[in-house]
Amino acid sequence: MTRPESAAEVFDALGKDYEHAFRTATAQRAALTDLLADLPPEAKVLDLGSGTGRPTAELLAAGGHDVTGYDVAPKMVEIAREQVPAARFELGDMRELAFDDGTWDAVTAFFSMLQLPRAEQETMIGRIAGWLKPGGLLVFATVPADVDGVDIVFMGHPVRASSFTASALADRLRAAGLEVVREAQAEFVPDHPGANPEPHVHLTARKPS
Repeated sequence: MTRPESAAEVFDALGKDYEHAFRTATAQRAALTDLLADLPPEAKVLDLGSGTGRPTAELLAAGGHDVTGYDVAPKMVEIAREQVPAARFELGDMRELAFDDGTWDAVTAFFSMLQLPRAEQETMIGRIAGWLKPGGLLVFATVPADVDGVDIVFMGHPVRASSFTASALADRLRAAGLEVVREAQAEFVPDHPGANPEPHVHLTARKPS
């Protein structure tokens, strides 16, 4: 296997192909529908790994919320700005972001930490917990697996992936002081040549008021 590509390299190359491959991921849309039902009016929402802006930022902005997305891939930021003008999109590595405690009503992270080592994912979860307002929500989605730094091929690109099992991820959320209020698991096959079924887990956690 060749050198694992960075997230910026992978998603700059994929562009809209990523959106197309995952456009029928109904579990993600269901998690967003539930989040929309829980948010206060005009909520401030941070989307980490915002990709092309669809469906996450697009649906949240259409619901009247103030959405800011960050992505490490310049091409994704460019596409998102074109597709979802109602939200803001910035180029940035989530590990380098800094916000005051209690800044956000909600944070979403849909599959955007899979290329971070487990230790960095745990650090990010702790930082997000601080960024949330009391009563704020985190929606975290991943491919659940007991792996740390395994080399795989994703949509034709060599990557190094890390993840937790669903129960271990829930434990990390609780350790950060969050209450897991919703869990949904599904199996999904991306619409891409050679794609195999992959498990998905969506966890919603609330910061105590």
